Amino acid sequence: MAAAAAAYVSFVSPILGRIDSELKEIRVCTNRTCRQQGSIQTLHTLSGLAQPEVPVSSCGCLGRCGAGPNIVALPDGVVISHCGTAARACQVMVELSGGRTDSVVDANKSLEALALRKRAESEIEKRNFSEAEILLSQAIDLKPFGGIHLIYKVRSLARLAMGNYSGALEDVREALKLASNYTEAYICQGDIFLAMDQYDAAEKSYATCLEIDPSIRRSKSFKVSFNI
Repeated sequence: MAAAAAAYVSFVSPILGRIDSELKEIRVCTNRTCRQQGSIQTLHTLSGLAQPEVPVSSCGCLGRCGAGPNIVALPDGVVISHCGTAARACQVMVELSGGRTDSVVDANKSLEALALRKRAESEIEKRNFSEAEILLSQAIDLKPFGGIHLIYKVRSLARLAMGNYSGALEDVREALKLASNYTEAYICQGDIFLAMDQYDAAEKSYATCLEIDPSIRRSKSFKVSFNI
């Protein structure tokens, strides 16, 4: 473990020294070369670990194609290379989020929580809601440094499907406490209120979602909620 931390410090520690502004966004190159080097996995990993106020999106070529996958931290435009594994992406995210450069334990716990969420989503697709709830509770207990609002929202969906409306509402409120502009959580909240026959509250949740992002009206999740 100590050797891994030392290797990480020597390789990543210059990042913060090149960043003067507060991190606002991360973009991941998904152009051909970086894609072949694993940038899609990097995009999914960073998206699952990012703080709510830091969006992660794909972008075109950032140069340095031989050193990919490459990401860029905005607004300073610092390009970070060799982000081709989940572990590497997670360690970079720890540092970009202000964590210690030797936070190996934090990184490992966050990756484990992300993996548990992915497993839970698979169980939900198979309608194994109780198993999904257990996995998501384990993920929350790990206290990951980022992405916990996503975990709460997914557990809310599992609890809603199980008819545990109070638990589902509690979870979605936790998600919104962490990420006040989280549109999918507002949709989920609206669905919970609909299931509880609280139509005015459901309408308010959906309306708030649309105020934050009017384009969400065209999304699949929003159309399913309104049966359109």
